[in-house]
Amino acid sequence: MERSRESLSYSPYNLSKKTYLVTGAAGFIGSYLSQSLLKQGMDVIGLDNLNDYYDVNLKYARLEKLKGQDNFTFIRGDIADKETVFQTFEEYKPHLVINLAAQAGVRYSIENPDAYIQSNIIGFYNILEACRHYPVEHLIYASSSSVYGANKKVPFEETDHVDHPVSLYASTKKSNELMAHTYSHLYQIPSTGLRFFTVYGPMGRPDMAYFGFADSYFANKPIKIFNNGDLENDLYRDFTYIDDIIEGIMRLTGCPPEGEVRHKVYNIGNNNPEKLMSFIETLENALSKALGRKVIFDKIFEPIKPGDVPATYASTDLLQAAIGFKPQTSIEEGLQHFANWYVNYYKLS
Repeated sequence: MERSRESLSYSPYNLSKKTYLVTGAAGFIGSYLSQSLLKQGMDVIGLDNLNDYYDVNLKYARLEKLKGQDNFTFIRGDIADKETVFQTFEEYKPHLVINLAAQAGVRYSIENPDAYIQSNIIGFYNILEACRHYPVEHLIYASSSSVYGANKKVPFEETDHVDHPVSLYASTKKSNELMAHTYSHLYQIPSTGLRFFTVYGPMGRPDMAYFGFADSYFANKPIKIFNNGDLENDLYRDFTYIDDIIEGIMRLTGCPPEGEVRHKVYNIGNNNPEKLMSFIETLENALSKALGRKVIFDKIFEPIKPGDVPATYASTDLLQAAIGFKPQTSIEEGLQHFANWYVNYYKLS
């Protein structure tokens, strides 16, 4: 296939025409990213196994927004299947790879460790091997704020020690960073890891707390809050709106790391952590506006779950220095977008 390298004058990211492989394309971040790349005129190869970790209908709904576009190709496959990965690289020869396919979830990793080893370790190894044998201009991959474990120093900085993960999920993500560093060192693969901090927004993941809170309310069930009811020492999280995540990734695509070892890791978070109870109140208000009536959750307080951490808080200085951008969407704005989508998607108005 002839590949054009001319500049696209309408692109705010100054991207040239390239082929992108996006793994996890039916996932939350992957579908938004694919849509953004398509709008910039890129060729996008989406790879996803459409597993049933959560409602597959939501994954199909995301794919519907992508299918039918001339420069989008969807492949149903698993990155843990090396043959599928290598065939995809051989046929489409992507210039850039953005690996978002992974088994997500901290608590689920305690119950189903096999899924994490298959997808997050073996799957990522297959991606690295393919990038080795079919060289790419840039590999961007998903890491996680979970790698910081129960680190009490805040905000979390990329130079912090992250050798004490408290979940298998976090261990696999830290392993990804080490694997990418090694492959970059040995085979000169330009690689960037992104430590995502609690990404939320419309069409998000139903296993995330904010989505589950909305589900529980409309099912007439109380929401479970895992902070022992300790409002003085409440949990807090750095919630990052999906559009800010996509903006960061889009800017980074054209910035492969330089240096002796071409591997970098960045936090991508809102740099403005919210107390969990304040977050819940904001979600109640957003749903109230979307519905036109008052929403108050029934609440049950329980002990913090194994694998959870008391706080996440991102330093975004390195990201801002690299691409001139830091996430900035307020929790009020972001949750209102989610609430409006949720009420419309599930036809609750």
